[in-house]
Parts: sequence; structure tokens; C-alpha cells
Amino acid sequence: MSSPTGRSLWDGLLTAAASHRTSLHCWDGDGFTAFPWSEVVRDAERMTLGLRRAGVRPGTTVATVLTNGVSPVRGLLASWMAGAAVASLPVPARGMNVQEYAAQLGKICAQLGAAAFIVEERMIGLIPEEITAVTPALSWESFEGSGRVDPSPPDEDALAFVQYSSGSTSTPKGCMLSPRAIAAQLDMITTMLELTPRADVSVSWLPLSHDMGLFGCLLTCLWADIDDYLSTPERFMVAPGTWFSDMAKVGATVTAGSNTGLHLAARSASRVRQWPNTGLSQVRACIIGAERVEAHTLLTATTSLAPAGLRPEAFMPAYGLAEATLAVTATPLAERPTTLAFDAGALADGELREVDADAPSATVIVGAGVPCAGVDLSALAALPGDRLGEISVVSPSLAMGYLDDRERTAARFVDGGVLTGDLGFVRDGVLYPVGRVDDVISIAGRKVYSREIENAVDALDGVRRGSSTLVAGNDRGAIRLTLLVELGKSTTNYRELADQAATVAMAKAAIALDECVFLPRNSLPKTPSGKTQRHRCQHMLNTGRFTPLATVALAGV
Repeated sequence: MSSPTGRSLWDGLLTAAASHRTSLHCWDGDGFTAFPWSEVVRDAERMTLGLRRAGVRPGTTVATVLTNGVSPVRGLLASWMAGAAVASLPVPARGMNVQEYAAQLGKICAQLGAAAFIVEERMIGLIPEEITAVTPALSWESFEGSGRVDPSPPDEDALAFVQYSSGSTSTPKGCMLSPRAIAAQLDMITTMLELTPRADVSVSWLPLSHDMGLFGCLLTCLWADIDDYLSTPERFMVAPGTWFSDMAKVGATVTAGSNTGLHLAARSASRVRQWPNTGLSQVRACIIGAERVEAHTLLTATTSLAPAGLRPEAFMPAYGLAEATLAVTATPLAERPTTLAFDAGALADGELREVDADAPSATVIVGAGVPCAGVDLSALAALPGDRLGEISVVSPSLAMGYLDDRERTAARFVDGGVLTGDLGFVRDGVLYPVGRVDDVISIAGRKVYSREIENAVDALDGVRRGSSTLVAGNDRGAIRLTLLVELGKSTTNYRELADQAATVAMAKAAIALDECVFLPRNSLPKTPSGKTQRHRCQHMLNTGRFTPLATVALAGV
């Protein structure tokens, strides 16, 4: 009934907090305001009577969009104390309009049968009718100070949390997590990072609606009794450099972010120096995950942040997924990330053919480290050493399945593990994730790995990093390859850039693009962690939802 260290989730998050001497520090627009963890938990307990009067009790579910602030954190803990499960709904993907997002949330709330939909007070006026028609809409602040009831959190193997995916490859799925699974995950992260109570300090801008922000940062800090400086994704997007400047100012030792976020922050840091030369020398761990980590991102970050004292071995590429609560593998502390180079065309066919990293057909894969404590990747490791395979994960922090989706649960949760839908391989004990099974496009009798072409196009001058997407449509029975490209700077020479992209596609995968569609910045739909939603890109292209700057016809047209 407990984690490998002997603590239940509720002992680790609620009971132990009474003796904590560390704090949650929330960004308030001007600076960080400190809320001692012990007071956060006490304040949460004083919300439980109001929640109970609102119908929140054991066996019910509270739906919410977890925004970055102290009220949602109190509310999450209070809901658990009141006995309810909490369903964390996705924030809108970039490119999703208000009507689409409202319909998505309304559908999820109807499926949940939630006792209430509860958010920060500032969001109440934004709640659409699609939600209020099926679920009472309330604010966390309205319950503060209402009184307490005796805590009755969910049993260790009951439903405690529903983590909805961002929908980067499909309709959002609700991963059902038990207290036992969450506790095991928090233990994994604490052990992996060798966190020291009251000594380590964390900084994060990641949204709490994302598993990396919630489990990887916030709850790990409460579990491990360390200070957590919680910024906001909105502040990060306006000023990416604040991620590392915050770390320098508060003496952070650990942090986490996405590949896209690291690229933006490193690029910003290379232009502006706001911290002393040794400001980042105390950083032990900078976990990078949420999407495939790219070698050029690590190189950019290492070059940009080295003058501030950040060591290359501080970067810890990792792999995880919501179905495993979060972390599956991570680069060991104080070890530099590993890379291997393969022929991109062979890789698309599932063959691992090593080449020099500077070969025209090369694609460089970054290792995501070794399995976390208790994680088993033996099914993938047992495959022939020269072949890709689907990553299968056995872990003590696995989800119980997908909410109200027995068919998908039966297909993905197999033999005590989960089939991830990601391709990869294990070499010398290190996992190398390559990409989604869905990223492989079959054309003219051969397979193409779309991500390898996109990575190469991203490196072209004028293309916005991380903002090119290859989609395969059907044109009277034939596959039509369209490259969607956001521009990083103004240009009118679309033909030259399209020809360069076509040359890259031919060199990397021996395929001919049919057209390049150039788009303004922020046109491509993306998840909060920065992953492009390929299926929505295809839908938006098919339905004329994009407003192109230019469309350049290429081969076969």
C-alpha cells in the first residue's frame, strides 16, 4: 500500500508537509511570493468543508484546468483530502479556436460526470456554456477558509487523478492514475535526481496542466521537501530567458523543460546576459523531455549558457509519457548525453545503419538515458540490435488504463506493460527514442520518417525552429506530400526556400515534395509542450483553415 520508500502518496504529500521548512514560490507578475508548503497543505484542509457541501466527496471527480498559481495547488490537495479524484483537462492547443476548445472540454466533462468544474477565480468568466450545461462551475478561491472535514483521500489502488493527453497525435485520452502509481513516480524522480530535503531548489515555468509540470516539478518538490519557484508558461513565452535568469537569481539546482523550450531560452540567453558568470554553476540537473530531444538544441544551449557556468553534463535528456505517470528513462546525473548517427532512409525502414554525423543522409539521435528505478524495457532491448521497435514499458507507475475507453486500453496496456506508440532502440542500456509510429509515411513503396525531414528543414536559414511539418494527403488515390513551414524572418524569396527544402527532403529520404506552404508565425497547431499536432495540421490544410503567405508547387505538379 505504499511507494518503494515505504511512504503512501498521502503520507508524502499531506502528513509529512507539517514538518516542512521549504516553500512554494509563485510568480505574481512582479516577483515570487513565498507560501510555505506546511501552510499550503493547512489552507487546503480548510477548503474541504466547502468542497463537501458542493458535492465533492469520496467516489466523485473534480474537473479542472490546472493553472500555475497557489489556489489551484491548494485546490488539488483539498480535492484529494475530500476523497475525490481530480481530472486535469488539457489547455487549448495553439491553433485551436474558442469554439473547438469549448466543444472539447464540454465533451470531456460530460464523459467524466464531474461533481464540479473548478478553476481560478480569474477564469470563471471564460468558462463556456458547453461546460456549465453539464457541470457546476466554481472557483477555488470560493472554498478558501470554509472549514475542514476529516481527510479521506482515495485508497492506494483507487482512481486519484485523470491526466488528459495534449492530443498531439489523437483526441485527448484520459490516463487513470492511482495514488500508488503517483507515489512510485515521485519516488523515481526523487531517487533519479538524488534530491536533498531543504537543500535543493527547483525552478519551473511548465504548466501544471502538463504531467511534467505537475508530477515532475511541483509534486516532486512537495514530496522531497525542497523549494519550488513556479513561474508561468505565459511569462516564459514572452521572455524565454527568464527560465535561466530565475535559476541564477534563486540559486536553483534542478529544473525541467521541453526541447522547444530549451531552444527558445538558449537563443534568448545568447542575446541577453542578465546574470553573473557563475550564476548557473550550481545547477546539477536540467531535465529535457516532453518531445524528442535534438542534438542541435543541446549544442545551442551548451554554447549559449556555458558563459553563465552551466555545465554540459547538467543536461539530462529523458523519456516519459502520461501512461507511465511521467518519467521512464533519464540520463544519469553528471553524465553527458549520448548521441548516435544513422542513415535517415534506412531508419524509416526500421534499420539502424550507422553513418558519420556529417553525412548528407545522417540523422542524429540523442539518448534519453537509462530506465528509472523499477522500469523494465527488456521487450525492446531483446529485439535485434540493428532494428527499430515499438517502445514497451513496464513500470510501477503505470496508469490503470484510459477512462471509459476499454477498447483503447486493451490495445495499449498489454502483458503488464504499455505499448507507447513510439519507436526506438536500446544500445548499451540507453534508450534512444526516434519518434512516433504515426510519423512514418509510406510512399511509392518505401517509408519516410517525417521528423527527420522536418529537423533538416528547421536548420534552413529563414525557417522558424521547430515549426515545419510534413503531411501526406490523398490526391485522387496518390500520396501528395506537403511541407508546412512557418517563417522565422520576413522573406519574399519563397521559391528559393522551397527549393532548398526539396533538396533536403531528397538528400535525407530520397523523396520529392509536391508543395511547400509558407505560413505566418504561430500558425501551426501545437501542444503546450511545443509538439506540433500533425493530425490537426492535416485537417486544417484539407479544410482551408490556414492563411498562407505563399504556396510553391514542386515535383509532379
